Amino acid sequence: MTRRERIMLLSFLVVLGAGWGITQPLSKIAVSTGHGHFGLIFWQLVIGALLMGVVILLRRDHLPITAATLRVFVIITLVGTIIPNSASYKAVVYIPAGVMSVLLSLVPLVAFPMALGLGLERFSFRRFGGLLLGLAGVALLVLPDTSLPEPGLLKWVAVAMIAAVCYAFEGNFVARWGIAGMNPMQVMFGASLVGAMLSLPFAVGTGQFINPLRPWDVAEWALMASSIVHAVTYTGYVWLVGRAGSVFAVQVSYLVTGFGVFWAMLLLGESYSPYFWAAAALMLVGVFAVQPRRQQPLAPDVAMKETVR
Repeated sequence: MTRRERIMLLSFLVVLGAGWGITQPLSKIAVSTGHGHFGLIFWQLVIGALLMGVVILLRRDHLPITAATLRVFVIITLVGTIIPNSASYKAVVYIPAGVMSVLLSLVPLVAFPMALGLGLERFSFRRFGGLLLGLAGVALLVLPDTSLPEPGLLKWVAVAMIAAVCYAFEGNFVARWGIAGMNPMQVMFGASLVGAMLSLPFAVGTGQFINPLRPWDVAEWALMASSIVHAVTYTGYVWLVGRAGSVFAVQVSYLVTGFGVFWAMLLLGESYSPYFWAAAALMLVGVFAVQPRRQQPLAPDVAMKETVR
């Protein structure tokens, strides 16, 4: 690989991190006018399905419909979108977007003990130490009275961590049972379609459906922007895995956290205590220690489990 190619790939990695990082502040804006989580999730899935559908057409691909693929679609949409996004949208109403970005960096830390239980990983003291550092970071984030804007927000931190648990399970599910021979684009397209169909009755039944014909305010534009950014960055991530390997591409997780905090400070005017910065540092060091050290790059379909949300 030439120096120019390395610079190009590093630049692309930074762009992906900046894109994914802005989704948390945009989610904060999307819930600012009172939109319910089911309505937001439905339109997020619809927009994602439309964009992924375009990619599928351009690739001249198809969507296989079998019992095995439908099982994958349902599980991925439940534990990869509907449940974690419901928790995130509820929590981000009360918790700063920067804190949400840091909490989502816990996905590899949560995934490690799950992988041990499923026999997918072997115990190592280095990775166990990373897990302890991550837990120390969480404790430093929630225990001191000055770490959160209000001490009473602790319960919403617990709600926000539901998303990290779901994403960790999603990755281990893919690693253990696979994705029925599909590529990541097919999985995300099918899961988005199934998720839209599952979430629509809840959005309508709970009165959370968002009429797209109503006059649009900042919340609606934020939802549109977040959905588009997520679909585009995910597509870019898959390309980067195929071009540079998953070991390189997964480093985007650190950039997502950093940019998430940066965008929250810039767009929302958030500020944080010294405890927050210390907690974030401990968590990121813990994530670095927990990440597996693979010598060979993974194929894009296997590397899907590494995807950062």
